[in-house]
Amino acid sequence: MTAELVRGQNHPLSQSRLEIRISAGTPVVAAAALGDESGRIHGTDWVAHPGAPTQPGLEVSRQAAADHRLAVDLDAVTDAVHRVSILLALPAAGGGPGPARFGAVAAPFVAVTGLDGEEVASYTITGLEAESAVVALELYRRQDAWKVRAVGQGYAGGLAELLTDQALPEAVQLAGTIDEAVARGLARSVQAPPPRPSDGDRSRQAATPAVGPDQGGTAPQGTPGPPPYGGQPAGGHGQGGAQPAYGAGPADPSATTGGPIDYSHPRRQTSAPPPPPPAAPQPRPGQPAQPVAGDATGWSMEERLYNQVWGMFEDLARTTAAYRSAVDFAESRMDKELEQALSDPRSRLGGQGDAAREAARARHTELVGQARESLDRDLAHLVAESEVVEPALPPAFARWDNPAWHAYRVPMEIPMAVRLGDLRLPEADPLRIPMLLRLPLERGLWIDSGRADSLDGSFTDSHDMRRLAVETAVAHAARLLAVYPAGEFTVHVIDPAGSGAQALAPLTQTGVLAAPPAQGAAGVGEVLGRLTQRVDLVQMALRGGAPDALPPGFDTSQHLLIVNDFPHGFDDRAVNQLRYLADEGPSVGVHLMMVADREESSAYGPLLDPLWRSLLRLTAVPDDHLADPWVGHAWTYEPPVVPPGSQVLHQVLTRVGAARRAWRR
Repeated sequence: MTAELVRGQNHPLSQSRLEIRISAGTPVVAAAALGDESGRIHGTDWVAHPGAPTQPGLEVSRQAAADHRLAVDLDAVTDAVHRVSILLALPAAGGGPGPARFGAVAAPFVAVTGLDGEEVASYTITGLEAESAVVALELYRRQDAWKVRAVGQGYAGGLAELLTDQALPEAVQLAGTIDEAVARGLARSVQAPPPRPSDGDRSRQAATPAVGPDQGGTAPQGTPGPPPYGGQPAGGHGQGGAQPAYGAGPADPSATTGGPIDYSHPRRQTSAPPPPPPAAPQPRPGQPAQPVAGDATGWSMEERLYNQVWGMFEDLARTTAAYRSAVDFAESRMDKELEQALSDPRSRLGGQGDAAREAARARHTELVGQARESLDRDLAHLVAESEVVEPALPPAFARWDNPAWHAYRVPMEIPMAVRLGDLRLPEADPLRIPMLLRLPLERGLWIDSGRADSLDGSFTDSHDMRRLAVETAVAHAARLLAVYPAGEFTVHVIDPAGSGAQALAPLTQTGVLAAPPAQGAAGVGEVLGRLTQRVDLVQMALRGGAPDALPPGFDTSQHLLIVNDFPHGFDDRAVNQLRYLADEGPSVGVHLMMVADREESSAYGPLLDPLWRSLLRLTAVPDDHLADPWVGHAWTYEPPVVPPGSQVLHQVLTRVGAARRAWRR
């Protein structure tokens, strides 16, 4: 049973890997602080916050949101840590409009759950008035056992006062860093669509915020989220749920609603009013409206199609949730009626019991049939819409078999999102929803090479899985190269043992790589050292407020590092550099794509857990590891597949390589 705590009450914890779920009536900043036996925080590296979302044993959201899921691994914290404090704060005035005190919003609710989602303890933080920051919960160690305590200590002076009270010397500076990180997160957040209008009005409106990727993020970036991707999908190993998913990133899965979407983009014109969506043909009386590609609002057809795909994703999630709920209700009702029939002694004699059981089963069949009929009706419309939308998608959103690729030209500006595969649910197997992730990437990608069996029951040996994983990574990298203007996206490859040479051929033969794949320990160290130095330089320039102070000729393009065959060729220093790139790189344009099997890397122990959690897990074979932030469906992810015998990948990369060489001249 869930322990509903009041202020000061504690409850034992039987698990070490937990989620802290936070719900508030307004976007809040979530952080977690590590403390010693006296509760003292020894430094800024003892605090996980939006500017540094991962610390040993902790992972928090990268931005303010009305809902958060914080990951806590008590086994991964050091022996010096005896307390983990969960901190909540209202965003500073610079982070966006909103209330200035907790007394003006609904009381925040905090729950401690296991990884299976079952609540262990919960606490509603009541009695707050002028406070703008609060210590919500405290996980503390007593005699090698952990407990949770409801704290609810508020601070009218915000995060700075709260952190000062925790004996942190750099309290004011850290509070400012957190406010800056939240402001950046709000500026690039991706939002989810509003509830679908009635059947008579098929035009979708602009999206409202859904996730903060992560995520993640997610959704799943901002929220596959998110939706189930983009963030961090539900389920372990950084695969969803914990980060929203769709088009976010996902990541983290923190979700909220309200407010118009911010479509700001470095290259996007926003001075003109959004054009109206195309008019749908008028249906005949009694017939549903015919779907039209681009029937959502936006500043361009690209944005309208993006919002429409988002709406299709949410529609499928909602209608499937309704069907599953109806089936659960039908089964629950039948069980109850059967139990009542069996508990009545009079029904045990004669045919009364059999008649009651038959009647219960008939009602169950009728209810399930009605639910399936409604689901099929919605699916038919979504399938028809998909058949109209899919051919109209631009290359960045399109499958590899879309004719749009035959007319491909290197773009002049960055698109708002990129397709990384498809999503489907078992109840709607024919329907595939494009998995779109917002650009620029805000999370790295992990292509899992460790799965040996597919959902269809087929078996793939470990050698083939590694090959498929590298081929999937190449397809993702090719897509990213293809959607960026010439010279604005650079790809590096680490292949320590040269095991991926054949699968990497499309990249090496077309000249799109910055250099040949790095091999051996020396090659690994050289590439990692160069990219970490780049991250350091850009961070120092940005923090010093002097981005123009970078060295002359400094390459300002986005960088992607593909790491194959991890951990072969990696020593402890290289592993730490890899973690640094995963954590700090995305904010300054350095992104990570790992092709790895987590089990093969288990020798490093918990050292790599924060790395895996920070990446969006994708697979080389269909796998149901992604979860959406609305109803928690387990979505099946299908990787992008180049049609057998097609030369589209080689042709696209050849054009990218030619444009890259021309740009250099």
